[in-house]
Amino acid sequence: METPAAAAAAAATTAATAATATPATPAEGSFPSFLLLACGTLVAALLMAAHRLGLFYQLMHKVDGASVRHGGENVAAVLRAHGVRFLFTLVGGHISPLLVACEKLGIRVVDTRHEVTAVFAADAVARLTGTVGVAAVTAGPGLTNTVTAVKNAQVAQSPILLLGGAASTLLQKRGALQAIDQMSLFRPLCKLCVSVRRVRDIVPTLRSAMAAAQSGTPGPVFVELPLDVLYPYFMVQKEMVPAKPPKGLMGRVTSWYLQNCLANLFAGAWEPQPEGPLPLDIPQASPLQVQRCVEILSRGKRPLLLLGSQALLPPTPANKLRAAVETLGVPCFLGGMARGLLGRNHPLHIRQNRGAALKKADVVILAGAVCDFRLSYGRVLSRRSKIIIVNRNREELLLNSDIFWKPQEAVQGDVGSFMLKLVQGLQGQTWATDWLEELREADWQKEQTYREKAARPVAQHLNPVRVLQLVEEILPDNSFLVVDGGDFVATAAYLVQPRGPLRWLDPGAFGTLGVGAGFALGAKLCQPDAEVWCLFGDGAFGYSLIEFDTFVRHKIPVIALIGNDAGWTQISREQVPRLGSNVACSLAYTDYHKAAIGLGARGLLLSRENEDQVVKVLRDGQQQCQDGHPVVVNILIGRTDFRDGSISV
Repeated sequence: METPAAAAAAAATTAATAATATPATPAEGSFPSFLLLACGTLVAALLMAAHRLGLFYQLMHKVDGASVRHGGENVAAVLRAHGVRFLFTLVGGHISPLLVACEKLGIRVVDTRHEVTAVFAADAVARLTGTVGVAAVTAGPGLTNTVTAVKNAQVAQSPILLLGGAASTLLQKRGALQAIDQMSLFRPLCKLCVSVRRVRDIVPTLRSAMAAAQSGTPGPVFVELPLDVLYPYFMVQKEMVPAKPPKGLMGRVTSWYLQNCLANLFAGAWEPQPEGPLPLDIPQASPLQVQRCVEILSRGKRPLLLLGSQALLPPTPANKLRAAVETLGVPCFLGGMARGLLGRNHPLHIRQNRGAALKKADVVILAGAVCDFRLSYGRVLSRRSKIIIVNRNREELLLNSDIFWKPQEAVQGDVGSFMLKLVQGLQGQTWATDWLEELREADWQKEQTYREKAARPVAQHLNPVRVLQLVEEILPDNSFLVVDGGDFVATAAYLVQPRGPLRWLDPGAFGTLGVGAGFALGAKLCQPDAEVWCLFGDGAFGYSLIEFDTFVRHKIPVIALIGNDAGWTQISREQVPRLGSNVACSLAYTDYHKAAIGLGARGLLLSRENEDQVVKVLRDGQQQCQDGHPVVVNILIGRTDFRDGSISV
């Protein structure tokens, strides 16, 4: 038996042996392990580099150097597969291939005199058709010229696709012509911004962009298309790869790199890909939320409905929404693209005294309406009212809530679909008529004051209130109204009624001037048999005047009525009494009708000299428009107190 001392001695001997042997172990095995690690890292780096250079993809996909096809054809194919009928543009060399390809596939290419008009026209198409409106502009200044229109589309939640040219991929950030960081410029304005780097990526990128524009809260998307992605192989090769083989190692390495970039650009470029629309993601109210709203509304005695632009978004058709509102039987105010939903003079449509009505209502449904400046940030709502708000956008849904107002039920979902479910849940419930009669009586009294204002003489020229009342009387049932301006247009909003759903186009909450020509262009193309009437302030018309050349060239007959009071009256009305100066607010009684004649359109003048012929002149302009001519009616107007107290900030 081993003694403890012997065991301890043996353990000590073993430990000593191990101690002397241990230092030799790492020295023998560390070099092979390090070598394996280094080799593995090198192989991984090489594989990663090969992947980034597209070498693996090129092994499996063909590069057809003999093909004369180009990326513009891929763009046009996707647009056609999505039902795009119009492409608005101002031509530039960066985007020529896609314009030519669209024309060949039967997509009508409409060129404007300013890029911002092209985007406004695409916006109008999106609003009126429920599809994506498309504009294409050249690189650099072509894109920067669209910023206002893109921002307006973002605020108005219009699904538009902006296609922008760009410098070749290898020349970006190297001082190429009109090369700027376009992606950084548009990221704050768009739901999606993508720069296409290879021809094969055009189709899937555009499909994703079109779906993104329409999903959730609709809005603009931007796809950048560099020169070498759009032009054919032989042209890009000529610009990218040296004609003569270079000498020296660096020259050969550079030449190989350029050849590989070229191959990666065009590998798999013409292989078949799905081109049609992707499924859309549209939020819907839950059945439990709808039921809670049904219960709230069913207990109301003085309910009120405010419908905003989101109510007219797909998938709910306007006629179904109208039927639902009529079945619901609740008095309603219509704003934005919801104007005209119930047609002219519908008994449920209340047009005046909205603030007073909201204070008296016990249940208010904000269906696409937002508590921003248009509803005094929610201050116009009564704390005693039960508020139901429905909106696709969560930020808008809760804007200024718990400050000036608080929702009883906040539903994030599609407004039109919600309204159909709400009506179905109420199962034909009706409300006492005294509430509606009270609102209609207040409406009539307010409109009586307008009739009195129309009868008053003004210091010079024509009374704008009277002129707009006459416009309201003669406006045909198939007309579209495009409004662009300040004081004159804001007055028209009280006096002139759209004849049906989706027949009123204004900029929306962004309130920008300059939408008129673009909106009119898009509206007339979408509905060629309808009459498009544009109401302009004289200040706003300055943005659209040159586009009458566009209307003439493309045979787009629209009629423009200019309320010409020789000034920025909406601003001066407040600036002068508050600050004591009219600086920068004065314009001239310019002969806009003569300028239109110079562009090939027809021009007419209305002033105090032919005051008794207002209807005759308007009818004359209407007839000339029906005969195929764009028409400008320059209406010299005086100033009234109709909008005293209104704000412009």
